[in-house]
Order: sequence, then C-alpha cells, then structure tokens
Amino acid sequence: MRGSSGAKVPAWSKGHPEATGKANRMSDLKQTALHDLHVELGAKMVPFAGYSMPVQYPLGVMKEHLHTRAAAGLFDVSHMGQVVVRAKSGSYEDAALAMESLVPVDVLGLGEMRQRYAMFTDPNGGILDDLMLANLGDHLFVVVNAGCKDDDIALMREALSDSCEVEVLDDRALLALQGPKAEAALTRLQPSVADMKFMDVAKDVDIDGITVTLSRSGYTGEDGYEISVANDDAVALARKLLALEEVEPIGLGARDSLRLEGGLCLYGHDIDTTTTPVEAALNWAIQKVRRNDGERAGGFPGAGVILQQLADGAPRKRVGLLPEGRAPMREGVAIFDAAEGGNEVGTVTSGGFGPTVGGPVAMGYVSAEHAKVDTPLWGEVRGKRLPLTVTKMPFVAANFKR
Repeated sequence: MRGSSGAKVPAWSKGHPEATGKANRMSDLKQTALHDLHVELGAKMVPFAGYSMPVQYPLGVMKEHLHTRAAAGLFDVSHMGQVVVRAKSGSYEDAALAMESLVPVDVLGLGEMRQRYAMFTDPNGGILDDLMLANLGDHLFVVVNAGCKDDDIALMREALSDSCEVEVLDDRALLALQGPKAEAALTRLQPSVADMKFMDVAKDVDIDGITVTLSRSGYTGEDGYEISVANDDAVALARKLLALEEVEPIGLGARDSLRLEGGLCLYGHDIDTTTTPVEAALNWAIQKVRRNDGERAGGFPGAGVILQQLADGAPRKRVGLLPEGRAPMREGVAIFDAAEGGNEVGTVTSGGFGPTVGGPVAMGYVSAEHAKVDTPLWGEVRGKRLPLTVTKMPFVAANFKR
C-alpha cells in the first residue's frame, strides 16, 4: 500500500457515542477479530465506541476514499451489534409484528431474504438509533450501531421478551466490501452473489470455503456487500478479499467522508433523540401501511408526533449544504439567513471536504421556510459569516444495483 497521510482522528468522532465510552485508554478497548490484521497492515488505531478501530491505513484517508469510489474497499464494521430476534412461536410474522411495536416501518411486509432500513423511536418521536432489519425466513436479523448497541439490545429484550427470544451474536464479525468493483471482486470467490440486488440477503453462502450470511448493502452510497462471518473465519476471509486486485483496506476516516457525500446520516450527529424521522428527511423509510389510514398505522413509540409531522410537515428539516469556496463547515456551525444581522435558522450537523466532489460539503437542520433547494444562507465560522446554499442530497449519486 503506497502513500501516506497526516490525517488525524476525524472531527466527527469527538464527543460522539460511536467514539467515546467507558474505555479511554487503548489498553482498555475491545478488539474486533481483525485487530491484529489491522496492525499488520499498518493501520492507525483509535478509540471508537469502546473498540480499537482503524481510522486509516498507509494509503491515507483521501486515497482510501477515492479508491472506494473507483474500485472496492474493505471495511471492518465488526464493532456493530448483530442480533437475532426469533418469535417463541417460530413464526416470522410474530417476530415482525413484535418488532413493529418499536419501529415505524413495515416489518411484516418485508419479503423473505430482504433487508430494510429502520429506526427505534422514543415516546417523543425522537430517534434512539437507526438500524437494519432482515427477514431470514424464520427470524429477524438485526444490525445496530456500535455506540448504541447495549441500549438497543436492552430495549429489545425488555419490550419483546413476552413473545421473542433476542440473541446477541458476539461470535461473529462484520465486513463491508464497498465500491463499483465489489461485485467483480467477490464473484471470483462466489459467482452467485452477482445475482443479488440492492437489499437482498443470502445465508449459508460459501465464499471460497468460508460460510457467511451477506446482504447487498452498505453505507457509502456505492454498490457492495456486508458480510457476517464467524470470528474464527474473519481473518481468513479478509485476507482472501484483500488479495483481490480491486480491494484495499479502508478506515473510519474514509467511511465518514463517503457516507457524507452519500447524504447518509451518522447517529449522534445528524440524528438522535432530539430529531424525528420526518425532520431528518427519512419519510421514505416509513411505509404507507404504518402511516395514517394504513392497515397498521401507528403502534410505535412517538407515533402521534411522527404521524402528525408526516401529515402537516415538520418545523425544521435536514438538508444538504454547499459552502462556497474551499473552507469546510464542520459540525456545530450556526446557520443564519443573512450575511449580517438576521436570524439564526439552523446548524450544521456533519461537514467536511468531499474528495469526490472536490470541495466542502455539509448537512444540517434549518427551519422549514429555509429548506428549499437553492436557498442562500450563511454559516458562521470563527466569527465570520460565509455563504452556503441549500442543495439536494446525495452529493454523489448512489451506485446501488437495483
């Protein structure tokens, strides 16, 4: 791996549940099954959600980002929580209906071997976490964020215990192979994965002698796969993937810039308990059957607030923001409706340099009357107001295989 970078721990990690926790010293941190491989590959390791995780490799954050956009990158996301929810009756339908008491999405209507984005909500309509749900035939497979997983697991066990068993898969790693050449790379080890479409799931798949469960999904805006594999097989699988000419190891720094260009939320920054799904522009994730007049309308925490906002609109909205010039506008920058004076109308929640865009990009919340595309606004950076414009997201078009 060529090149170097002086990049530091990304700003998005500071004070965020994904990057903080009880463990502050590297010696106290948990390690994924791939930890020693990261060190062998020259990764810079940082604390993240109580784990020692690679923020970058010798290639450097910028080149890792661009390589993922052009070819294929391999990410270790084993710190995330993998959970099986199985109805005591043995029926997927019973598990799905139980889960619908916690999320505002259609779980019952999710097709077998299909996956769906969801979020846990609280009684005020706030977002406790965002997650992925998959229908594996007789049970639900759930993937939750690392910084929230203990709370998420406790929530599911408490709320679903009467009807479901909640099993945490601590013995499994999770790898993400992302990029336009991910399919070409992985099909050399298992040709059948080429037949999968975006959000398809397959289980008991043989990847060159290693059995995995995988989905055609990811969090970069690119095509790719997320691969759940036994801890004991994780290093062997990672080495097989890294031996493919298209694939480079990619760290947390590039993962963040990729998801930002893709317009994708980072929990604890762009969404949290102070934001509703409607404010977060996640309306698309709430299917008609769970909305007003739907067959199973409501029935989830905060339904009154969320359904009212779906019908009447929310007072603020998450939007894309394009700063003028070359200076990034980072999280916490206050947004105003005038170059001088005026009113504070919002705040930046994620921002940085977009390597593919070739300039700064950001997202944040602004009042509804200022959320229209092409609205001119100003962000206050070190006491000086700099112009920015509300824009559509994603900043880089999604490359999913539909």
